[in-house]
Amino acid sequence: MEVDKDDKDDLGVAGSGLLGAAGSDDVGVTEGSAALGGPLQDEKDTQSSEFVLRSDSVRSYAESIGLSTNQIGEEAVKDLTHDLTFRLRQILQDASRIMFHGKREYLMAKDIDMALKASGLEPLYGSVAGEHIPFRFASGGGRELHFGDDKEIELTDLSAAPIPKVPMGVSLRAHWLAIEGVQPAIPDNPPAQSKDQLQQESSNPLTKLNNPDAKENKLSQVLQSKPTKLKNMETVNVKQLATHELSVEQQLYYKEITEACVGSDEGRRAEALQSLACDPGLHQMLPRLCTFIAEGVRVNVVQHNLAILIYLMRMVKSLLENQTLFLEKYLHELIPAVITCIVSRQLCTRPDVDNHWALRDFASRLMANICKNFNTSTNSVQIRITRMFSEAMKNVKSPLVAHYGAIAGLQELGPEVIKVFIVPHIKYIADRVDQANDPNIMASSMGNIDKIAATHIRNLIIKSVSPVLKGIRPPPDILEEYKAEYGSFGPLLHAAVTRLRQSSKTSSSSSGSASGSSSGGVGGNVPSARSVMPGSNPVMGQPGNQQPRIYVMSTNATSGVQNTPVQMVMSPTVGTPSPTNASGQPRMMIQTPGGGVQGVFIQPQNPQ
Repeated sequence: MEVDKDDKDDLGVAGSGLLGAAGSDDVGVTEGSAALGGPLQDEKDTQSSEFVLRSDSVRSYAESIGLSTNQIGEEAVKDLTHDLTFRLRQILQDASRIMFHGKREYLMAKDIDMALKASGLEPLYGSVAGEHIPFRFASGGGRELHFGDDKEIELTDLSAAPIPKVPMGVSLRAHWLAIEGVQPAIPDNPPAQSKDQLQQESSNPLTKLNNPDAKENKLSQVLQSKPTKLKNMETVNVKQLATHELSVEQQLYYKEITEACVGSDEGRRAEALQSLACDPGLHQMLPRLCTFIAEGVRVNVVQHNLAILIYLMRMVKSLLENQTLFLEKYLHELIPAVITCIVSRQLCTRPDVDNHWALRDFASRLMANICKNFNTSTNSVQIRITRMFSEAMKNVKSPLVAHYGAIAGLQELGPEVIKVFIVPHIKYIADRVDQANDPNIMASSMGNIDKIAATHIRNLIIKSVSPVLKGIRPPPDILEEYKAEYGSFGPLLHAAVTRLRQSSKTSSSSSGSASGSSSGGVGGNVPSARSVMPGSNPVMGQPGNQQPRIYVMSTNATSGVQNTPVQMVMSPTVGTPSPTNASGQPRMMIQTPGGGVQGVFIQPQNPQ
């Protein structure tokens, strides 16, 4: 059974490239052509039941590339015929398998292309016609040939034809699906449906089939041809999600608490803050309280209401002190509010007069408390807060008040943070402070604010950085090195570090002398003794003639007074102690915390 003209049309462009030069008798397909894998037959067996390529086709291919028949031997033609037959059979097998998996009944040109790709061969390139290309039949010289009819195109018509539009490149465009729960009416979003329509569709699903989009649906056509009413129509009521509404009592409590915290009555405010810090039943109101704080800070920062901001930060402090609340889920509202009160550009209407520095310091302590209690390896709260403060401190465009807040926030996080994030940038901060104090700058309200901020920054740096420098810089402290490393802050830091070193030496020497005097004793029965104010009367606080040296001695030889906290109850005067022992020695009563009382004697001695 031979392939007729219609079957060759189904092969498309790719099939014509492979089979176009062959004769009509070159291809044979049997009823069992799905296998196409039997042994090759001799070329003389034209009635073969298998796919066989004739040797005449090979000679035609050779002549098309300029090779004469005399240049190719019969053995070479036979070998090429067998190889081409095998290759074409393999390609047609793969193409038929692709057609079978594609659930098609006709072999298409794309099946041939896929088979070529699967075999590792170069696919056919070029435009593919939307319809089958017709084959024309030609015969002559005892040969028959099917070929594709190529139409002749006039160059004038081709040049006069309009140029097609350039196709647009692939691009992405973003649009809002919903804004605060409301879907915007734009062409990219589906049309919004009313609540009545949604309720009707949930109760009666057949109403969806009446939509214009469902008119061509086969199920809709079948159902519309019959009565649309179902036999047993059920109404499905969807249970609404829990809204967690507050009870009447909780609503009243929330109203009273919020009004008292931001009101003018200081007594009510103290009670409300105490309730927030101790009440264990605030779990349901906690989200609303955090939202109240966040919204209050956002509004009052714009209005420069310093008093309300202080009250809101006191609410945050009370919530942090409440041990029964779990605030980690609401840090995304509290942390921005606290940071706003630390690094905001302006917190009050008169920043050169009002004490907004206290609010920044208080909020910095709150932020340090949050980092201490809620920092974990998962949320990395302290790392993110430290990075935020560091960026605010290094921002050239930020005002000095924001720099003060960033430095205050960093120094509250501990000496390690000061060592890493503040000490390397002291010279830059000193340059900013020097620019603010430059007398050439015209006096204005912002200039006065910057000068005040520069003073506060200088005091804060000296106070927080000096102990850290004392620990990281070995003595001796050279003034020139401080000036070179820390700019205009160098002399101040040098003086502060020097004072700290001297005070530490003084305290260590005084503690050593005190321990040396306590190691001596008055008698063998006294395990410890302590000298109290030599040269003065320990009772009346007035100098005496004899300048007695007072020793506190325990009557129990096995226990010392030095290791036991005691409260001394002394007689009105040393000259007339009461009571006395038989020898007339003054006695002093020592009352221990456990309630016991011990009697000890005071031995006045002449100065040596």
